[in-house]
Amino acid sequence: MPGYISTRRAAPRLNFADAALTGLARDGGLYVPDVCPQISDEELRNMAGQNYLEIAWRVISPFVGEDISAQDLILLLQKSYKNFAHPEKTPLRKLEDGFYVQELFHGPTLAFKDVALQFLGQVFDFILKARGQKVTIVGATSGDTGSAAIEAFKNSPYANIVILHPKGRVSDVQRRQMSTVDAPNVRNIAIEGSFDDCQDLVKAMFGDLAFRDSMQLSAINSINWARILAQVVYYIYAGVRVRAETGKAPTFCVPTGNFGNVYAGYVAKSMGLPVEKLIVATNANDILHRFYTTGRMERRGVVPTISPSMDIQISSNFERLLFDLYGRDGAAVAATMKHFRDAGPFDLSADIMARLSSVFASGRKDDVQTTAIIRDFYRRYDYVVDPHTAVGLGVAEDWKHAHPDAVMVTLATAHPAKFPDAVKAATDVAPELPPHMADLMAREERYDVLPADLAKVQDYIRAAFGGAA
Repeated sequence: MPGYISTRRAAPRLNFADAALTGLARDGGLYVPDVCPQISDEELRNMAGQNYLEIAWRVISPFVGEDISAQDLILLLQKSYKNFAHPEKTPLRKLEDGFYVQELFHGPTLAFKDVALQFLGQVFDFILKARGQKVTIVGATSGDTGSAAIEAFKNSPYANIVILHPKGRVSDVQRRQMSTVDAPNVRNIAIEGSFDDCQDLVKAMFGDLAFRDSMQLSAINSINWARILAQVVYYIYAGVRVRAETGKAPTFCVPTGNFGNVYAGYVAKSMGLPVEKLIVATNANDILHRFYTTGRMERRGVVPTISPSMDIQISSNFERLLFDLYGRDGAAVAATMKHFRDAGPFDLSADIMARLSSVFASGRKDDVQTTAIIRDFYRRYDYVVDPHTAVGLGVAEDWKHAHPDAVMVTLATAHPAKFPDAVKAATDVAPELPPHMADLMAREERYDVLPADLAKVQDYIRAAFGGAA
């Protein structure tokens, strides 16, 4: 049976179902598989002719073991992606030879988070129904996770959901996608602070074991392994197709703040997918770019940008990569993360950085550059992109200019209509929401504002839901 261990090695080994429901390990670490399943090169080549659901089933099956039967997993995947607007789910768009975009925004809330959270919602309901349990999900969002999670769990008989977002630091569309959902099991909180403050509150609630147990807390952020697992699929889906068409392993360029999306690419590579390089693309909140450039992880203040979902300085999922870089030494990971929290910057050795650089690279684009990229791609390709995708495209072009033989795949993480102001400022085009969201700006909003105070947030959740059972 596949098993899951904490990156800090002081929590129990769990099966897939328990790891999914638990989210954050009780020692503060993140769950990872104790062994990474492998896919042979022959099987990868065969996948080039398979559809998305077939590939998803093959990729996910070895991670879930007997917790979900083969037939049940097929049904869960069919339910997960039935409301995606494109038949290929995460289609590839070729802009020119050697330069592709993979569109991950065809789900119900128009962001890549749907790929993982629609699956996670089905998995939770399946496990909780079988066990006769109910949980309270708490999550932090920099913009897209919240709406995707609410869409996946609204009206669930097995889960209540509370989403924290940074007040005034998400787009109007992002906020309204969360705050206009009228469901008895949904609560939205605007936190007076940054996304990192929201994320810290969620982790603190999981660290308060008495509160965690009394409320039967569960997590949907990318600290939840099942979310990462669902994202691995689209890397393999794109990778096998690009290699079949070009004969080369792709280089993926990933706009990222919390490191979950690009970490899923690392897992795909670890499973056997040929990947030339994984490029981390950041905005002005460039902690990851600075790290890959200098070897030093150092926080600075969060600067609001036109790509707000990347306005992050503490990249939770980096801990999973650190675990591998440290030879899966949980004590070393725990000590490093404690130092980062309490004392500040940490540095990695030259040997570790050399290993890291063999897989990863990075780039950075500020708001002025991002606006110019949106305008440029609209003029050159008649292709409208959101500001997060634009950051990725700009960094990908830089890499392509330096490495002309590279085959680039940039992940398009959100529909441009989620960020109409930034897109219109660059192109004079106001991207329209799809029909099922056409009246979004007229719907009644429901959310509460709280300070970044753990006790006040916990009191709010107790008052809202009392207990999960």
